[in-house]
Amino acid sequence: MYKRDYYEVLGVSRDAGQEEIKRAYRKLALKYHPDRNPGDKEAEEKFKEAAEAYEVLRDPEKRQVYDRFGHEGLEGRGFTGFTGFEDIFSSFGDIFEEFFGFTTGRSRRPRARQGNSLRYDLTITLEEAFFGKEEEIEFHKLALCESCSGSGLRPGTQPDICPTCHGRGQVIRSQGFFQISSTCPTCRGEGQIIKNPCPDCGGMGKVRVERKITVRIPPGVDTGSQLRLRGEGEPGEYGGPPGDLYVVIHVQDHPFFSREGDDLICEVPVSFVQAALGDTVIIPGLEEEGGIELQIPPGSQPGEILKLSGKGMPNMTGRRRGDLYIKLQVKIPTKLNAKQRELLEEFARTEDLSISPAKKKVKNLWKKMKR
Repeated sequence: MYKRDYYEVLGVSRDAGQEEIKRAYRKLALKYHPDRNPGDKEAEEKFKEAAEAYEVLRDPEKRQVYDRFGHEGLEGRGFTGFTGFEDIFSSFGDIFEEFFGFTTGRSRRPRARQGNSLRYDLTITLEEAFFGKEEEIEFHKLALCESCSGSGLRPGTQPDICPTCHGRGQVIRSQGFFQISSTCPTCRGEGQIIKNPCPDCGGMGKVRVERKITVRIPPGVDTGSQLRLRGEGEPGEYGGPPGDLYVVIHVQDHPFFSREGDDLICEVPVSFVQAALGDTVIIPGLEEEGGIELQIPPGSQPGEILKLSGKGMPNMTGRRRGDLYIKLQVKIPTKLNAKQRELLEEFARTEDLSISPAKKKVKNLWKKMKR
């Protein structure tokens, strides 16, 4: 099914800030709110569309995925939008109270929500990116409290019904034709309160723990590559699944090679004699211990680029290898001994280079002017 661009839906630019995005959503939510457009199917769809766009663009992580990979990237990470109004009001109940001062009176029971995803930045060398490796990483995250199994209750106790909302999670009052409800200030929408909190987590149901896991880094990763470890994020809410851990790769600069995609680039100094006569030299390689044999063709020019196919970085798909491009730096000697000067002067005479090309041009021009 075709989906419009989320920035287009809200009418904001791609570099819009959170406040601008929030204002844009408020305007659309107020315009297309189902209680203001009873029976209007088009308004209902626009209300859902705006809510889905706001859900993505207000979340920095979802927004980053959307900016890079579009709707397909979000679907690949399990986000499929909202199933209906109940879903929207459950997610944005507090937002509607902030926008309008009330909700629509619909029941807002807590729904299962996926836990927060985490990010870990890992720096590796170009050699490690070439071969791939396994790396043990250590990080901290929230986990369910083992003492109370995430309930927040002291073992052997039960939660109490909220005396303010009587378990509804909302307090309701009438205003005209509307039943206006707002989140219960006592239980904050939970419908129950904890009078005997777990001593280990203080009633939060979660504790901070240290986690060590081994990450497999595939050959060919580059700076910005993300490795997704499912379920290694923080625990979900109300029985929802845990979030994921995203390992973001940073590849260090290499002293000899630079990289463009899967291709490697380097510069190799050669003497002007090697460039003129041709030669075979050994240059460093990432996988060849003894280096790579490079044939320099006779007559090579300064800045000329030679290509070694299949000697670049592996592709993460495993289907192909990049190429290696070598730029020749022809070194001109700055000091010559007597023998070297004699040989070069002799070479110049054989090539009729006793007068430089520049001087020849000036001399010929002077002759023409005298005529």
